[in-house]
Amino acid sequence: MELVAKGAEANLYLEEGRLVKHRIKKGYRDFVLDERLRRLRTQREAKLLENARRIGINVPRVFKADVRGNKIVMEYIEGRSLKDLVDDMADKEVESLAQKVGETISGLHDANIVHNDLTTSNMILSGGEVCFIDFGLGATSTRIEDKAMDLVVLKKSLSVAHTEKFKVIWAGIMESYQKTKQAKEIMDRLKVIEKRVRYSE
Repeated sequence: MELVAKGAEANLYLEEGRLVKHRIKKGYRDFVLDERLRRLRTQREAKLLENARRIGINVPRVFKADVRGNKIVMEYIEGRSLKDLVDDMADKEVESLAQKVGETISGLHDANIVHNDLTTSNMILSGGEVCFIDFGLGATSTRIEDKAMDLVVLKKSLSVAHTEKFKVIWAGIMESYQKTKQAKEIMDRLKVIEKRVRYSE
């Protein structure tokens, strides 16, 4: 296996054209708790990917979930992260990509799937389509608060990583996201959360 990336929670390997995500041990955690958390998160992430794919969301296909081994064997997505692309693109191209991102988030939220780590690093442009990856922090939730927080995290990450293109990206995302079933309630809550954050700062 070839190590392709090391993350805080897991290492990623390439094996026979497939991506293997292996959740690593955390020495600072109690052994029993660590095993339990890694198994739960492995199982949950695999399920979220399968559920998202079932409703037509562009995510990696899961081939095998080895819960005991804390591993997920999934499709390797060829492409480049939006983080590496959008700053060098024309505004029209960025707007088009952002609309696809908004459509994807809308689909996830309508299916009560919350990603919880929405950044352009976790979005891959492959074959002209945007693929969402890394659902390691994701969850299933019907709560308006959780869906709004998903957007708050995204908005904050965009403002930091793509200062020049932020307005174009966010406008494109919002244009598509308005089709979400609970769009008004979610956007109203987003504003409340942002006020809360500013007050606490």
